[in-house]
Amino acid sequence: MAPRRKAPRRRAKKSFNISAIEAGTALSLAQSTGFADSVQTALNGNLKGAINNMSAKVMSNKSKIIGTLGAAAVAKFAAKGFASGTLAKLGPLRVKL
Repeated sequence: MAPRRKAPRRRAKKSFNISAIEAGTALSLAQSTGFADSVQTALNGNLKGAINNMSAKVMSNKSKIIGTLGAAAVAKFAAKGFASGTLAKLGPLRVKL
């Protein structure tokens, strides 16, 4: 009788993808809303100040936020036409459109 072969083990992928459009949009929105300052204020225990700070930044940057979201939507729509969505590859990191 032949010895049994072990079942093949699944290996985790050694690379991961990052959407350039989504990452850029997220960074722009985080900057426009004062996210980092608000999180730091909340971590210091001043939750009310953090919410007030973020709401003030959102209200003052409304047009920039709307423009960012509109540009991201147009870019996502335009990027669907590319055959290969990979913008850059560096080791295990792939930047995709």
